[in-house]
Amino acid sequence: MKDRYESPLSSRYASEFMLRLFSAQERIQTWRRLWVALARAEHNLGLPVTAEQVAELEAHISDIDFDMAAQREKEVRHDVMAHVYTYGKAAPSAAGIIHLGATSCYVTDNADLILYREGLRYLRGELIAVLANLAQFAETYKATPTLGYTHYQPAQLVTVGKRAALWMQDFLSDLEELDFVLGTLKFRGCRGTTGTEASFLELFEGDGAKVEELNRQVSREFGFEKCFAVCGQTYPRKVDSRILNCLSSVAQSAYRMANDIRLLQHDRQVEEPFEKNQIGSSAMAYKRNPMRSERICSLSRYLMADAMNAPMTASAQWLERTLDDSAGRRISMPEGFLCADAILRLCQNVTDGLHVNEKVVDRACREYLPFIATENLMMEGVKRGGDRQALHEIIRACSMAATAKMKEGEPCDLLARLAAEPAFGMTEPEMAGLLDPALYIGRCPQQVDALLAQVRPLLAESSREKPEINL
Repeated sequence: MKDRYESPLSSRYASEFMLRLFSAQERIQTWRRLWVALARAEHNLGLPVTAEQVAELEAHISDIDFDMAAQREKEVRHDVMAHVYTYGKAAPSAAGIIHLGATSCYVTDNADLILYREGLRYLRGELIAVLANLAQFAETYKATPTLGYTHYQPAQLVTVGKRAALWMQDFLSDLEELDFVLGTLKFRGCRGTTGTEASFLELFEGDGAKVEELNRQVSREFGFEKCFAVCGQTYPRKVDSRILNCLSSVAQSAYRMANDIRLLQHDRQVEEPFEKNQIGSSAMAYKRNPMRSERICSLSRYLMADAMNAPMTASAQWLERTLDDSAGRRISMPEGFLCADAILRLCQNVTDGLHVNEKVVDRACREYLPFIATENLMMEGVKRGGDRQALHEIIRACSMAATAKMKEGEPCDLLARLAAEPAFGMTEPEMAGLLDPALYIGRCPQQVDALLAQVRPLLAESSREKPEINL
């Protein structure tokens, strides 16, 4: 249907897994699974729910009549009750016990927690795949000297692999945060309208132990070991803030990496993948724009802004609950996941085919190496009898003169100027002997090795196929 708005996140960017996870089919199936689990636990605990009713509910989890539910919602203006009605039509013998004792948030909130957990697990795999690509890249180029930049001005040398290790460290931090969110995720459980469990206490004739057992059975059926100790009508909306903050953190790391690649591609030092028949510009046929990295940055900005929805909702819950959280969450939470998925798919694509133009990188190093080497030259001059302070002044004056000449488009002649100074006692060839870039990268290779040793155990989990990217 091309005459209706379609989100680019679904039509262009997100994976099939994430699109299915947040589909109406998966959401309502999860509601029905929750209704089955509730009925089963109530049967186990002696309420008037039969095994046959549970079995009939279980047999109709997937055959959802969305048209009937939509028509019913128009009549009753309540989505959950519309689906209770529709489910009852599919499983008529159990129609009277569906949703027994529950409030709408039993299915909506618990289902959200189930879907978010699955989404986080999937994103974890994508994050590890990015780390695996970067680890291979960092290993390959850990000792390849490259010009470092501070304030985006030429600075001391680093290595290509060390720079990638900085990106890796950011993503590793995101992985740690994601694991924390997954490890602390709790279930809402069966709490009733204001979280007091009063309806269930009534059903079990005041037996609080059975209410607790009901929660345990339902929670464990979905793989949750703990429920929140207390709830209002909903689970604490701080959970949504924590989740979207984690996804925003991924976006921040992705933006940083992609923006660095864009800067480096400007100088042709590093280039993102560019396909044989890819068009860089509709007018300028020679161009190779870093459009994948640009898209990462664009989507990352959107996700960082989207993450602000959750704290605004969490801060305005109005005692036990207000419904003004509902419409916003229906958009911001799924889109946060779809956007993070899209970003990490693009990151996998870029890091898998990132190309280093080593001769360009080397040329940039050597252009600025005379300036970078001046401290070593000064130390060598002192060894040959020079005065450190006098040599420092000579270097300062000669560097300013050489820089001024470079600004006129002339080559750097710093070594020639220094060699002409008797105080150094060195010839230009002797000075040039100190201009091996490998002498100026410090412990970059060892630092990369240390990070790789930390990351390598995680990479054994990386088995994701290369994603197809819709450019």
